[in-house]
Amino acid sequence: MKKLNKNAAIAYAIVGHDLAAHLFHVTLTVDAPAPDGQIFALPAWIPGSYMIREFSRNIVRISAESNGEPVELTKLDKHSWKAAPPKGGLNDRPAPLTLHYEVYAWDLSVRAAHLDQNHAFFNGTSVFLRVLGQEDQPHVVDIQRPDHAAAQTWRVATSLPELKAKRYGFGTYIAANYDELIDHPVEQGDFALATFKAHGVPHDIVISGRVPNLDLARLSADLKRICETQIAFFEPKSKQAPMDRYVFMTLAVGDGYGGLEHRASTALICARADLPSTTATSKDISDGYLQYLGLCSHEYFHTWNVKRIKPAAFAPYNLQVENYSPLLWLFEGFTSYYDDLMLVRAGVIAEPAYFKLLGKTIGSVLRGSGRTKQSVADSSFDAWGKYYRQDENAPNAIISYYTKGSLIGLALDLSIRAKTGGKKSLDDVMRALWERYGRDFYQGGGRGVTPAEVEALLDEISGGRFKPFFDKYIRGTEDVPLAKLLAPFGVKYADERKSSKASLDANIGRDGNDCKLSSVHENGAAHLAGLSAGDLLVAIDGLRVTATNLETLLSRYGVGSNIEVHAFRRDELMTFSVALQGDRVPNITLTLDPAGKKSTGPLRPSAAR
Repeated sequence: MKKLNKNAAIAYAIVGHDLAAHLFHVTLTVDAPAPDGQIFALPAWIPGSYMIREFSRNIVRISAESNGEPVELTKLDKHSWKAAPPKGGLNDRPAPLTLHYEVYAWDLSVRAAHLDQNHAFFNGTSVFLRVLGQEDQPHVVDIQRPDHAAAQTWRVATSLPELKAKRYGFGTYIAANYDELIDHPVEQGDFALATFKAHGVPHDIVISGRVPNLDLARLSADLKRICETQIAFFEPKSKQAPMDRYVFMTLAVGDGYGGLEHRASTALICARADLPSTTATSKDISDGYLQYLGLCSHEYFHTWNVKRIKPAAFAPYNLQVENYSPLLWLFEGFTSYYDDLMLVRAGVIAEPAYFKLLGKTIGSVLRGSGRTKQSVADSSFDAWGKYYRQDENAPNAIISYYTKGSLIGLALDLSIRAKTGGKKSLDDVMRALWERYGRDFYQGGGRGVTPAEVEALLDEISGGRFKPFFDKYIRGTEDVPLAKLLAPFGVKYADERKSSKASLDANIGRDGNDCKLSSVHENGAAHLAGLSAGDLLVAIDGLRVTATNLETLLSRYGVGSNIEVHAFRRDELMTFSVALQGDRVPNITLTLDPAGKKSTGPLRPSAAR
């Protein structure tokens, strides 16, 4: 490993030193360790993913030294170490202290770290130990090229400001403090690269993974429109972005989906088939590409909503324990509301495509009975133990603060527009949140917003009183009356489910070629017959069931028919008598009512005031 050129009180060097073993080697040097022994800790979770992940379990080896002499390290708990005071310093101060440690990186996700012969990726929360008491010092990191033939053509993609490194190059990067250091993920590899400007700010598109005939020109054009629309949304007069540069980092795989927001970048995973191709015969947006653009729009909107406008519980983060907030319905839900809305406002998709996406979201919320038991406020608070730890009973027990939160956003938008005669909307609420709580957050002038302040702001913007709305739909579990709210804006709401279609009312998965029940919906045919999640269906009325023929078999029966189902539960064969029900899967369609007035609702932004 190269010797680190120290440029700050806290200095790191990181290199993928064994690609086949998936090991990063990290060196951390502290110029002025605490006189009574320096404590180090690795975060237990990463902001944006609300689950304790115990990243320290991936540290496989760690040691400390000072002036070439070993220094004793004592482990304090599962993610903290304390180094004895080094000897040999000046004026009774400890000498500089250096830690050496290895991190196992084999988590192919946007949340942690991954290393092999194809690429290297890490979030700072997975690899950079925190120097307690010195988090506000400048932090320098030397990103070094792996000594491996496969890495000789690699480049570096990150939104970390360069110190001595050149853009896309190995070398030293700098952060003002630890919080900034861990908020800029790093990708290394032979990636595709494109750059566009959105209102003067450079935006990089980085695509890792093999993607034949990738249409970067189309992707750049679509993302440019989305980014410029969002920048103008929050800053309609100045069109000033809150960052000097932004990086979209995408890992393309055979099948995958996910994203995580950061202050000046986002880490994404998608199926390579979702990305646009130069050989496509049609310029229509495929479902996969639309999903990818929606993901990019979602994570980009987070640049404002959660990275700078924050719940009070996240300002600042405590990275060692859970940070509970009842406001994720706003920070994730409103972001989910605006992600698709920005696509239509940017002109990337047309109104019918947007209504189709919105109908799908409404149907997904109405599908599970968990919505009648858990409010979105409770879902937000319980994210750590329920939403991020879902089991087979999740549809019957919880509600997603993403999906129902997005419907709350729509309902509030429509309600504000109705109350003010179209003069105000949820757009004005978001801009007020930005101006009061977010714009100056990283300049020391911002603070987190409380639940009471959110409710008061809605009252202020609308000139009304939203406590009944909060009691029913946010703190309560009632379904949002979207059909009623949409009608005045010329949007017709219909549920076109096929109730004549016979159904078990269960989610179906695969176990090899076997048909496996992944979840069973409450009071559905499967539940009432005694079938359970995990059961392997063997036969229906003596005919074999496979992973692909269940729907065909059920199509031979009418609603109300009784069938005999044989299934394995564990290794025991069981028999069930099932009375088939009509399909209870919602199929919500939204259309502009030709007999009504033209929609003036959320498809069109409210004028900035």
